[in-house]
Amino acid sequence: MNLFPLYLTVKVSLVATVFTASAGLVLAWVLAKKEFFGKTVLDVLIMQPLVIPPTVLGYYLLSTFGTGSPIGRFFENVFGMQIVFTWKGAVLASIVSSLPLFVKPAKAAIEGVGNDLENAARLLGKTELYIFRTITLPIAWRGIMAGVVMAFARATGEFGATLMVAGNIPGRTQTLPIAIYDAVQSGDTYTANLLVGIITLFSFLVLYIAERFTKGRF
Repeated sequence: MNLFPLYLTVKVSLVATVFTASAGLVLAWVLAKKEFFGKTVLDVLIMQPLVIPPTVLGYYLLSTFGTGSPIGRFFENVFGMQIVFTWKGAVLASIVSSLPLFVKPAKAAIEGVGNDLENAARLLGKTELYIFRTITLPIAWRGIMAGVVMAFARATGEFGATLMVAGNIPGRTQTLPIAIYDAVQSGDTYTANLLVGIITLFSFLVLYIAERFTKGRF
């Protein structure tokens, strides 16, 4: 069996999760702790990938980062990097798709941190970064880690947007979900069943770990 789709899926999921957690943590903190004009709009935009069809999301990304777009040309001319129809396109699709699944639990966990300790630290002249690192993060870390696990799982299972942005190029952009689709289309039932079994078991383990984190059993 060709193991490249499994390798690429793990690679894409890990890279995407790092970016998702980094950007998502900032967004979760801002949404949980700050009041500003347009906050609801920002929250809705982050959650959009949960409700719009993956192909629509993929179309937006393809239009925004394609070689014919200003952003796509910028990346190509400045960094020599093509995003669409490469594994980087799969990473981009996974980041956008998994972001709401990280932000939602992370935001709830940060909101659960009492303001009393944070305000006391502010009275002592501590910076917001210091307060976040020493008070907010240690208290909210379980919810944040649950978000990381959920984001990784979503990145692993991403299909529609990835197919639109990265394509289905064997040995280059074919992730595990796309390989399952390919196997079904070609009538390779054995490979399809094997890959489906792998991703189903993985998804169960991820959800189990996330549930343990949220209930404080890890």
